[in-house]
This record gives sequence, structure tokens and C-alpha cells, in this order.
Amino acid sequence: MIQLLFLVVLAEAAVALLLMVKVGPLREVAMRGVEQAKTGKGPATVKTLACTLSVILMSSVASILKIQNRGLKLGTVSPMDQVLWRTHLLEASLIGFTLFLAFAIDRLHHYLRKLITLRKAANTSREEVEKLQMENCSIREKEEKSSGEIKKLQQEIAKLNGSMKKLKSESEDHEKKALEAEAHVNALQKQSEELLLEYDRLLEDNQILQSKLHYKG
Repeated sequence: MIQLLFLVVLAEAAVALLLMVKVGPLREVAMRGVEQAKTGKGPATVKTLACTLSVILMSSVASILKIQNRGLKLGTVSPMDQVLWRTHLLEASLIGFTLFLAFAIDRLHHYLRKLITLRKAANTSREEVEKLQMENCSIREKEEKSSGEIKKLQQEIAKLNGSMKKLKSESEDHEKKALEAEAHVNALQKQSEELLLEYDRLLEDNQILQSKLHYKG
């Protein structure tokens, strides 16, 4: 029994050490072994063994107390009782250490699973943050590109506005010149009409003079 308990304690100590210290792929092997013990019929078997060891532990503690009480009553402890007391004490210590290591392995496995889940979630969040940062950079590049295009369009619009103002000014100049030319033409027409009237008057005077001369002759 004691040799078996020593083997169990050594095995549990090795598993606990592998869970606490990462040694290559051995931690994953230990994690899989603990997970298999927690699946299927494993939990029921573990509980049964824990209850059996607890009963043996209580029996050993009761035997230790019984031997101590007997020694107190007799005032001395026989060699046989000393051997039994030491055997029960070692057995109780090994069983207690076995149960403690089992509990420690269970908690280590639980917290390692949580840690792995948190690391996966952190990696996923980091990837999402990097993806969002890349999308943000892409949006900024598009905004900068759009801003450059807008500035270019604004420059072209300003250039077109300048050309339109220039054309408008030239159009106003042409219109002004056309009005001046029209006024000049009107003035020439008026002057021509006056000259025609003067010419008609001179013709009429000439005819009057010719008729007078013809009458005198």
C-alpha cells in the first residue's frame, strides 16, 4: 500500500510539475491526460478513488489517535505500537499529499485552460485590432487621395472661373465696341441723311437757277 502511494505521489508530482513548467510538448501531453481523466467515466472513477482514500485517511488518523490514547493510558508505548503508529502516520501523510496533489492538478488544469482561452481571445482581439488599423489606414489613404483629387478639382474650377471671368470681360468689351460701332453707324446714317437732304436742296436750287437763266435767255 505504501509503495503504491509513493508511486501515485511521484506520478502526481510529475504531472503537477509538467503543468507548472513548460517542457517542450510534455505540458500538452499532461493536459490531454488530465482532460481524458475528466471526460467519460473518468470523473466518477476519480471521485470513487478520492472517497476511498479519504476513508483510509480517516481510518489511519483514527488508528494514530487510538495508539496515542493507549500509550497515554499505559504510560508507555510498545515497540509494536510504535511501528504501527509510524506506519499509519506515513500512510496518512502519503494519502493527504496524494489528495492535495490531485486537487492542485485539477486547479492547475482549470486555470491553464482559462489561460489558453484568454490567450486565444487576446490573439483574436489583436488580429481584429490590426485589421481595424489596416482598414483605418486604407480609409485615411483614400481620404488623402480624395482630398488630393478635391484640391485638383478646386484648382481646375478656379482656373475655369478665371477663364470665365476673362471671357466675360472680353464679351463685355466686344459688346461695348459693338454698341460704339452701332452708335457710329447711326451717326453716319444721320449724317448721310443730312447730306442727302442738303444734296436735294442744292439740286432744287440748281434747277431754280437753271429755270431763271432759261427764262432770261
